[in-house]
Amino acid sequence: MADAKPTVFSIPVQRAFADALAAGLIDRYADGALGLAQGLIVLPSNRARSAVQAAFVRAGGTGLLMPRLVVIGDADLDESVALALDPIDESDAIPPAIDALRRRLMLAALIERYNPAGEEPITGAAAFQLAEGLGRVIDQLHYEEVAPARLADIENALGDLAGHWQASWRRLSLLVDQWPAMLAATGHIDRADRRNRLLDRVSKGWRVAPPARFVVAAGVTTAAPAIARLLRTVADLTGGMVVLPGLDLGMAGEEWEALGPVKADPDKPGERPLETHPQYHLKLLLGRMGVSRDEVQSWDAASPFDGPDARSPFTSLLFAPSAFTARWQQAGDLSPGIAGVRAAVFADDGQEAQGIALMMRHALETPTRTAGLVTPDRALATRVAAALARWDISVDDSAGQPLGQAPPGALLLALTEFAAAFDPVRLIALLGHPLVRAGEARLGWLDQVRRLDLVLRGPGLVPGWGGVTARIAERAADPKARGYAEAQAIADWWADVATGLSAALAPFTAGVPAPPTVLLDALQAALGWLTGDAVWTGHAGRALSELFDRWTLARGAGPALVAPADFPAMLADLLSGESVRPPYGGHPRLFIWGLLEARLQRADVMILGGLDEGRWPQQQSPDPWLAPGIRRMLGLAAPERQQGAAAHDFAGAFAAREVVVTRAMRSGGDPAVASRFWLRLAALAGELPEARLDGTSVTALAAALDVPPGASEPADRPRPAPPLAARPTRISVTGVDQLARDPFAFYAAKILRLSELDPLSSGPDAKWFGIRVHKFLQDWQTAGLTEAAFDAELAALRSDPALDSLARAFWLPRIEPSLRWAAERVWAERVEGREPIATEATGVHEMEGIRLTGKADRIDRLKDGSLAVVDYKTGAAPSGSAAFDGLDNQLGLLGLLAEMGEVEGVSAGSINSLEYWSLKADRAKGTNGSVAPTHGGRRKLKTAEDAVARAYDAFAELTAAYLLGDGFFAPGDSAKRYADFDQLMRRDEWFGRGDADDRADEERPI
Repeated sequence: MADAKPTVFSIPVQRAFADALAAGLIDRYADGALGLAQGLIVLPSNRARSAVQAAFVRAGGTGLLMPRLVVIGDADLDESVALALDPIDESDAIPPAIDALRRRLMLAALIERYNPAGEEPITGAAAFQLAEGLGRVIDQLHYEEVAPARLADIENALGDLAGHWQASWRRLSLLVDQWPAMLAATGHIDRADRRNRLLDRVSKGWRVAPPARFVVAAGVTTAAPAIARLLRTVADLTGGMVVLPGLDLGMAGEEWEALGPVKADPDKPGERPLETHPQYHLKLLLGRMGVSRDEVQSWDAASPFDGPDARSPFTSLLFAPSAFTARWQQAGDLSPGIAGVRAAVFADDGQEAQGIALMMRHALETPTRTAGLVTPDRALATRVAAALARWDISVDDSAGQPLGQAPPGALLLALTEFAAAFDPVRLIALLGHPLVRAGEARLGWLDQVRRLDLVLRGPGLVPGWGGVTARIAERAADPKARGYAEAQAIADWWADVATGLSAALAPFTAGVPAPPTVLLDALQAALGWLTGDAVWTGHAGRALSELFDRWTLARGAGPALVAPADFPAMLADLLSGESVRPPYGGHPRLFIWGLLEARLQRADVMILGGLDEGRWPQQQSPDPWLAPGIRRMLGLAAPERQQGAAAHDFAGAFAAREVVVTRAMRSGGDPAVASRFWLRLAALAGELPEARLDGTSVTALAAALDVPPGASEPADRPRPAPPLAARPTRISVTGVDQLARDPFAFYAAKILRLSELDPLSSGPDAKWFGIRVHKFLQDWQTAGLTEAAFDAELAALRSDPALDSLARAFWLPRIEPSLRWAAERVWAERVEGREPIATEATGVHEMEGIRLTGKADRIDRLKDGSLAVVDYKTGAAPSGSAAFDGLDNQLGLLGLLAEMGEVEGVSAGSINSLEYWSLKADRAKGTNGSVAPTHGGRRKLKTAEDAVARAYDAFAELTAAYLLGDGFFAPGDSAKRYADFDQLMRRDEWFGRGDADDRADEERPI
């Protein structure tokens, strides 16, 4: 058998692999009733097994008994090999493989324990992340069968590496040295090691006692030595054959040699293989099998799904090594090679998904026609599936969905993030999750969550359970507060929520590192309180439950302690590597495949989506443990080999009969660069025909899909004129300014009673800072304006629990000097006879049925008995010209109320000064604050009395036009308007059209 020529075939790239394989095997072995059923087919993956099963069904006609299909590339290798071995040799049992999660936890503990002197300690979460990469290195060492002694030889070559790579290597060497003993203590071995042993046992068994049935190894491209030995054994069997996918038998010999050596030559250390080429991994596999490319035969069987024969040489030319691309100019007529290939370039990845969905939907118009999307971009796949749902089409993404994106996993991550960092946004997102209180009680639960949402909006919320409770009590006690009714309605409900969740999440609330299993138990208890059993149902829920069980079985294997703040990243990392798939299939004629899933499969229309650099081929993450040079010295695959595999996947899908290649000009909001495959295609074939559906460009259809039919007329400038009965009879001094600057904003706020919701955030914002400063100055004045009172208020400000770390670091150091400046100015003015007599004082005056109200921050009595009105600003003060123009009337109207004796606690007196005190550093003057009177300067009114009179005139004109008359509440002009209601007024539709801005001035009374 050793002298016999190995039986190795290749199915050309343009052939539909699974269907061509099934057709050829039926021709060879289907003569007898049990001919096929006596055979064995070795396949690389479960998805390949499904594809070959479907191909046999299509080719079987009236029916047949299929051969046994065995998978050697998936996690269920044990069962597959058990089927292949007949009988199983129990004399030398191979230890079981360790569970992947348990191994990762053990590696994380090992990484955490080993910390060289002088280096910062590694946290449990960081160790868990590093353990994933360490596990990959260990597996690769097993795959490539790198002997432990080889690692010691590398020590001599470390001198050329950067310091961090040397440190990483020494750490890795120690960890890899300690790992076997640690693993052996559990009675398990690494899964990659077990696979090698099982495959070698099969090879040895078949060489000693060849099976009587035929054996076919089909579609396997992995070049691991153990797999190569098995394939060589199959190829040497009397009834055996190896069938490779897409080996380029027509490739010129010099190009084949240019791919580089399959084994490093010690005399040529600088010679590197071209691992990015789609044929290199096949060359490596043949080399390890000991088979020459000349010994490989072409598979003759065809299928109805094959692409044109000219596509194969075109694809070979497309991926020619760069040293041979000059041959493109002598390629001749390439049109037969690209017949049936179309292209579509979309504005962004959203339109790309819409366009792909349209093409897939259009394929269903033809009975029996199939369409498949091939893309490594899972975000694009998700978008396409969502776009197809608009036609009630459910398509299964065969690559699966990360468990962290499925509802149970998303709920777990949301809970973990909230538990690690209490935040109102996270709290509302958690309580509103679809799995929380699912069932009949959900509607009532959501009503309470919405009420809580309203109550928590606004700055000043103290983080934590107690902070939320205090906010609810505060709002429930103030009938004038926003959310008063909602706060009263949720008080008891929130008490139950806070009690249940805070008890379950106590290990997180403690804020100290804890064992991971303790944190996991806390999350499990909280999930149970929130959802009952709902989170564990369905295929994703069961997958999450199994993950919890696996972690429970590995209890004590991971890092000793993990900080609660690090646990969300740890769980997110874990869940991102767990994929879930629904137990039922999607549409029978539409498919979404990842690159692994698309191998060996073919549809009538193949759509190759996401052809942007970084998406296809995907960006390779650097190895955190091994420098590239060390990987080459060890004989490990370079990261670039994945790009070669991606190129081979592209070639296989591109060789179909009908192909559409797509890309987006922008991806994720950023400009995208065309994939290297796209650029090669454009350079070789020129501009490809545009993808069309029934004569219309797919790109245009995708862009127009969500555009409503018919002409769209932009809205005119709004000019609401409510009846007199609907117009308010009460207006504040700030409302007068709003009416002067933007009548429409006044209409929306005071007549329609609309207001912008405060953000749902616990952090203080500019509005809260202003309120807090006003409270500081009010409390200080109430306490007597002494230095001791100032210091006491400053201490209270510094300890305010509503201040977050950012406010303490940036806002406090800026506002404290300004507050001190204001205090020193007050003290100095008191010495001169100016005495503050009122703070936050309210004034009311009624004129012609309109009630004017206002609240003064401070009113001072001067030495001569006249009054000064002060308004504090934490930002810039309004310009003096605004009062001159009748747009800033606040201080003037407050002065009017004080002058008339209408302010509580203030007797009437003449107005001497109207002042804005800006509590903001003035760098030009070198002061921590400034005083800006509304009068006495260029483009300012001359005196305070003039400012009062101007404000009164403005008030009279505005009320006569808008509150007592029938004036239109038109939007103000762009320089003076309020922006809160731009969307309501549909400003973008009319602004700048015709004389819209001119009409704004005509409609304003002042």
